[in-house]
Amino acid sequence: MGENTEGNVVVKESVHGRLAQVIRAGRHEWTADEPAGIGDDTGPTPYDLLLGALGACTSMTIRMYADRKQWPLERVSVALSHHRHHADDGRDCSTKPCMIFRIERTITLDGPLTDEQRSSLLAIAERCPVHRTLTSEIDIVTTLSA
Repeated sequence: MGENTEGNVVVKESVHGRLAQVIRAGRHEWTADEPAGIGDDTGPTPYDLLLGALGACTSMTIRMYADRKQWPLERVSVALSHHRHHADDGRDCSTKPCMIFRIERTITLDGPLTDEQRSSLLAIAERCPVHRTLTSEIDIVTTLSA
């Protein structure tokens, strides 16, 4: 698939399913697919991967902050889900139908932390880089290779 560096990911169709994709980032490789009935369920869906990226970044950010502060955080876990629904509040959407995307993230912090420490760790979760990317304006530039 070719060499790449952090921030560069290569995705190619897999030979192991109609919709399955092989994803390579550096020396790491994994598969994405759609559930059985749509795809062959050979890997997580693209949205599962997106949620996984947000959850991993959230957990890592919390861990690094707690370690730097030397707080007694024993374990972090992050549960995520996503939902899409039609906007029905009269908001002006540039395309119809207007879909609202919502990600729900529940963080569990284990360890003898104070209420103040827990509040600080919750606040730092909002500052993880993937969270900031997902809540910012994103430009995606698509081109065809020669």
